[in-house]
Amino acid sequence: MSQNVRVRFAPSPTGPLHIGGIRTALFNYLFAKKNGGDFILRIEDTDQNRYVEGAEKYIIDALNWCNIPFDEGPGKEGKYGPYRQSERKHLYKKYAEELIQKEFAYYAFDTAENLDFHRKDHEAKRKTFIYNWHNRLKLDNSLSLTEEETHKKLNDGVPYVIRFKTPQNQKLQLNDIVRGNIEIDTNILDDKVLYKSDGMPTYHLANIVDDYLMEITHVIRGEEWLPSLALHKQLYDAFGWQAPKFAHLPLIMKPVGKGKLSKRDGEKLGFPVFPLSWNESVGYKETGYFPEAVVNFLAFLGWNPGTEQEIFSLEELINQFSLERVNKSGARFDPDKTKWYNQHYLQQADVNILADSFLHNISNREIPSHFLNKSYVAQVVTLIKERAVFIEDLWNLGDYFFITPENYNEKATKKQWKEGTADIMKQVTAIIEAISDFTSENVEAIVKNWIGEKELSFGKVMPPLRLVIVGDMKGPHLFDIIALIGKEESIKRIKKAITTL
Repeated sequence: MSQNVRVRFAPSPTGPLHIGGIRTALFNYLFAKKNGGDFILRIEDTDQNRYVEGAEKYIIDALNWCNIPFDEGPGKEGKYGPYRQSERKHLYKKYAEELIQKEFAYYAFDTAENLDFHRKDHEAKRKTFIYNWHNRLKLDNSLSLTEEETHKKLNDGVPYVIRFKTPQNQKLQLNDIVRGNIEIDTNILDDKVLYKSDGMPTYHLANIVDDYLMEITHVIRGEEWLPSLALHKQLYDAFGWQAPKFAHLPLIMKPVGKGKLSKRDGEKLGFPVFPLSWNESVGYKETGYFPEAVVNFLAFLGWNPGTEQEIFSLEELINQFSLERVNKSGARFDPDKTKWYNQHYLQQADVNILADSFLHNISNREIPSHFLNKSYVAQVVTLIKERAVFIEDLWNLGDYFFITPENYNEKATKKQWKEGTADIMKQVTAIIEAISDFTSENVEAIVKNWIGEKELSFGKVMPPLRLVIVGDMKGPHLFDIIALIGKEESIKRIKKAITTL
């Protein structure tokens, strides 16, 4: 086995990649990079009946969007390829037959009807049918048949599968980096099918053979594969191969804390469960999440650094990550926390990148062309981004930077527009018209000096002025707004409000 750390992410192309799959890929990636190793993508497509067109491309696109690209895999061929199991199917039969020769496996000729009969017979007796040491000699296989009978069936082309021969009365000692030592009684295990009648291996055989041939040193996968660990360890022992180290990651739980996170939870509560959109399901990318935010919150689903730090760059995660700090118990998914992460990364993002995204976001709106230049939009974004979680929030936070208010908040109008307010606004208009240096600081100084000279209260001037400029009592520093929309637009808005209100 290779001395260099080699890990693999091995999804099946049966549909979109669940966010839990991305978490598994991320932990593999972090572990590999922390240890100077390689991160391999292997497409496990042995079940051709469940293959979905476009799913493999989706997997690759999702990994690339999250900035956790693989080192070897489809399209990045290394010396351990090919990296699709369907292109490796010529490899598996000889290994299955090797297990038969070593008496760790056997041919089974049972028909589906015969197996169904035994299951129903057991159910009638309130028992569970398990194909293993308990009844294998009563069934149609090479253990119950003579050598001549077995060869005749093989020569006659009778369909068969190859099953693993699980030993009787043994205690398996297993070790998992996350869960510690595990003991399994082999008497409760069934004789799993390793090789199917269609000439394709099952997940179990293909997985073990590929991990061995690709020199995988650590198998880091989801908790749902923990029941397979006993068989996989036995297969390594049967072949006489050194087994990799195993680490089974905790489940990602529903926001309520009970049960595994599903697509239905996302639909019900309004959050994505896929990294990218798939058919009618919107992904994190399309919802407006930054890949850095997705990586950051996924890292904390089952792992913690042992400190109070919550914001990590990818480089920091690589430096801090260890499998020893992965939790055994399930990690509750918190949609609000994911938004918190995204808000942080939006604040940290380059304002020019945000401006480009925002411009794209508002491209179909009717906005005067002079408000649609990138420099102006970047200044707007700088003023309003603090309260935004997503790019699309920016319009609701700052639509008044682009369009003159058509309506005024009713509650604010009743409170702020009183007798004499129109006259005060006319005077403010005259003050603003006379200003030549139209910077925020200068406009503010002149208007506030005038308020002082007139011995007016700020409450009589400033709130109504915000109302006529914005249409509501929201927004950043008022004079920053006035300076940015400009003298002409500011005067236009004040005069419109005087006429309207």
